[in-house]
Amino acid sequence: SKEQEESGYSLPAQEKLLREYCQRKQFTIAKVYSVSESASGKSRRKTFEDMMAYVSREKIKIIVCEKVDRLTRNLHSVVVIDKWLEKNPDRQIHLVKDCLVLHKHARSQEKLSWGIQVVIAKNKIDNLSEEVIKGQQEKLAQGGYPGRPKLGYHNIITQGKKQTIIDPNYAPLIQKMFELYATGQYSTYRLADTMDDLGLKTTIGHKVGSSNIHRYLQDPFYVGKVVWNQQMKAGSHPPIVTQEIFDTVQSLLKRDGLSRYCKHRYLFKGLILCAECGGLITWE
Repeated sequence: SKEQEESGYSLPAQEKLLREYCQRKQFTIAKVYSVSESASGKSRRKTFEDMMAYVSREKIKIIVCEKVDRLTRNLHSVVVIDKWLEKNPDRQIHLVKDCLVLHKHARSQEKLSWGIQVVIAKNKIDNLSEEVIKGQQEKLAQGGYPGRPKLGYHNIITQGKKQTIIDPNYAPLIQKMFELYATGQYSTYRLADTMDDLGLKTTIGHKVGSSNIHRYLQDPFYVGKVVWNQQMKAGSHPPIVTQEIFDTVQSLLKRDGLSRYCKHRYLFKGLILCAECGGLITWE
C-alpha cells in the first residue's frame, strides 16, 4: 500500500536494506526471493517452500530477511526453519530490523524473541482474516457481492461505495446464451462455439469453454441472486435474464443425456436397409 511504501516497506526498499546489510557483512548474495503483500497465502507458501528447497539443495548456510513477519506468519514454517537450523550449526538466519540472528546454539532469549514475533505475525494474519470476513458479511447484508464482478457485469464507485451494474457490451451476450440454451437445441459444447462466434470472450480475450458455459448457466447471479458460502440471498444488482428462462435452463441442464440436435431431416432417413447384409443405408 501507499502507507507501507512511504514507511520504507516496499519491496525495492526492503531489498536495498538487505543488500546493504549483506555488503557490510561481506555476504555473497546467491538468490533473492520476494513476494508482494497482496499475494495469496498459497503464493507466499510456494515462495517460502522454493526458498527452503534452494538453500538445502545449494548448501546455502545463511538466509537474510528484513524481519520475522517477512519470513513466516505461521507455525508450520517455524518448524521447517527450526529443523533446517538444527541440522547444521553453521546455518544462520539474519533478521535485520529485529536485530536477531538465529542459529542452532542461539541463546534462549533470542529463541524466545523469535517465538514471540512469530505469534504476533500470526495474530496479525488472523485479525486481517476476521476483518475481511466482517466486511464480506456486511456487503452481503446490503445485497452486494464480495467477489469479483461476474461476466456481464462491472463495478462502479458511487458515493465512495462499489456498485455492481450491467456491462452493456457483455450483458446482451449472456442473455442470448440463456435464450439459445432454453430452446433445447444446444449442448454446452455447441453453445460455446456459437457464443464465441457472437463475440463472448473471457476477460483476457479467450474463448469461453463449455465447462464455463455450464457454470454460467447454473449461476443464479444472473437472475439477481447472490450465493456465498452455500447460502443464497437477494442481490442489489439488476438481473440479466428472467426467472422463467433461468428455470427452463435449469430443467434442461438436469435432463438425461445431451440435446438431440438434427441439422437436416432427410427423406427416408433410417428406413432403407441393404438387401444383401441387412445393414442400414446412410442418406448419402
